[in-house]
Amino acid sequence: MQVTTKAIVLSAIKYGDTSLIVRAFTASNGVKSYMLKGVLASKRGKVKAAYFLPLTQLEIVAHHRNKGTLERIGEAKVQYHYQSLHTHVTKNAMTLFLAEVLGNSVREEEENRPLFQFLEASLQWLDTHTEISNFHIYFMLALTKYLGFYPDTEHIEAPYFDLVEGDFVENPSLNPMLEKEELNYFKAFLGTNFDAIHTIKMNKAGRQAILKSLLLYFELHLQGFKKPRSLAVLNEVFG
Repeated sequence: MQVTTKAIVLSAIKYGDTSLIVRAFTASNGVKSYMLKGVLASKRGKVKAAYFLPLTQLEIVAHHRNKGTLERIGEAKVQYHYQSLHTHVTKNAMTLFLAEVLGNSVREEEENRPLFQFLEASLQWLDTHTEISNFHIYFMLALTKYLGFYPDTEHIEAPYFDLVEGDFVENPSLNPMLEKEELNYFKAFLGTNFDAIHTIKMNKAGRQAILKSLLLYFELHLQGFKKPRSLAVLNEVFG
């Protein structure tokens, strides 16, 4: 079946000397994996290797057999041209990190337009703004809405947040908890939007602590979620 769809690149792995295996989140069919034979050797084809940097937004003409095997891309073009995402040092580190987060957490092979539109708009926001040091934290928290474990805010005034239960509680248990300053940061992110994330002032230690807790939150709620290998690079950039 031939499909024309928007797609966001999650990863591209070299296969042999000239080919790539690409995972992408498509607007039409969720996560798909593609074999791009000979793309690294071809200079004139309709599919170019440069299109498959992490989180690039494409429009593709793909052939989907939907049999659980690698699919094929016949044509590809950049749907949104990033100005800074892959060239700005901090944004590029963030891009590599978020591509890993998405690759580990978004797995559905079915259409999810709200999630696709969220990713599309969020990445364009990152590309066009400069005060982005809190972007990845707010992005991950907002992403949980689409993955099914957004924090329950009914008792948001409580002094603890239970990472296992996903809600605010009056008394700590043996579960991992957020409390004190880290909890205050967490609540601040829950009550904001992308345009106001720069107003949440954190030092390096505070940002790393809440990011560590968010990654644990993902691990607790998503089977098989792995801590991104690019986390060390991200921390180094922000250091």
